Amino acid sequence: MLLYNIGIYLFVAGIRLASLFHPKAKLWVRGRKHLLQRLRTAIPKGEKIFWVHAASLGEFEQGRPLIEAVRAAHPEYKILLTFFSPSGYEIRKNYSGADYIFYLPADTPRNARRFLRIVQPEVAVFVKYEFWLNFLKQLRRSSCRTFIVSAIFRPNAVFFRWYGGIFRRGLRTFERLFVQNSDSELLLDHIGISNVSIAGDTRFDRVNAIAASAHRIEIVEHFAAEAQRIFVAGSTWPPDEELLEKLIAQWPDMKFILAPHEIDTNRIERFRSRLACPSARYTECNESTDLSTTRVLFIDTIGILSSVYQYAHYAYIGGGFGVGIHNILEAATFGLPIVFGPNYMKFKEAREMIALGAAQSIRTFDELNSWLTRLESDSKTYEHTRHLSAHYINENKGATEKIMKYIFGRS
Repeated sequence: MLLYNIGIYLFVAGIRLASLFHPKAKLWVRGRKHLLQRLRTAIPKGEKIFWVHAASLGEFEQGRPLIEAVRAAHPEYKILLTFFSPSGYEIRKNYSGADYIFYLPADTPRNARRFLRIVQPEVAVFVKYEFWLNFLKQLRRSSCRTFIVSAIFRPNAVFFRWYGGIFRRGLRTFERLFVQNSDSELLLDHIGISNVSIAGDTRFDRVNAIAASAHRIEIVEHFAAEAQRIFVAGSTWPPDEELLEKLIAQWPDMKFILAPHEIDTNRIERFRSRLACPSARYTECNESTDLSTTRVLFIDTIGILSSVYQYAHYAYIGGGFGVGIHNILEAATFGLPIVFGPNYMKFKEAREMIALGAAQSIRTFDELNSWLTRLESDSKTYEHTRHLSAHYINENKGATEKIMKYIFGRS
């Protein structure tokens, strides 16, 4: 633990130094200023606390179905939601589903002791990952029931290395590990962790709820009204956009909605200047804007992409030419044929959807164009692909119910 703790202190020092130059690091530091004092002021003694920790925004979306299920079925609990990253906290700090929302203090021994002494949670849930060893150590010493949900383990993880002993010890904190697949269960069994349940991924429950409650977006609805086909590209990066620029030119009778991963006005305007067709930015439109001749609509705001997919006939998911694809399930829940770049192998849902025939990976513009041409020219193939996509979501729902049944179903 000594080397681990030294690493934590060095990490915090590095973040503080970076905060002088980097806005995200500055938010990380500022959000933790007087954090324990603010926690003590906010949380009255004696409350029944259900603590959910999410690393960032994506993990929050995975944990959200569980948070909302607890809120609905067990109002006697007050929900504490913590984040590690500013990209989660800053976007969801006003989320109404939790009673208290804070950053997680840095994982030093002193912070972990003080945090748990203040919060005194009855239940703690870690979403997917984030194995902070000092927090886990203090949780083992407490009476708090501790779980991890939607977890996925891979053979190269530290737990399965010769030097991973302290991390294996951390895993023994969890009363139950709810994992996504049998491969994770088998890996854990090999290191003597048997208190494991294959519950699946709570993201399926989340995207199913999104589809059921998707709100109308009048500007997008207006844009899509007279179009025969709408092609939505979500969370795109420059390499994705190079292909999409060619696709827009190739399909003049199709309308496109592009939602860049990073909303940078200058980058969007540079893209628009290269297009040989009318385009618009979402934030510059209102319900009376004439979009009849507009062929490309740029989504330059956060939080609506998951509902934009309801207007689509096709979905392109960005990130596949970089570190990895973004969320494909938000599109799949609307029964869309899905395409993305080549870097998808670490995403179980992408591999499974390709195997089913509901999605396809491409490397070049010609492959992208061929995929779209095939689906556009054969209505039976198109409808079958839509069916496979929607069916995949329906078949994988239910993780939240399994977790709730275990946590609250015991006598």
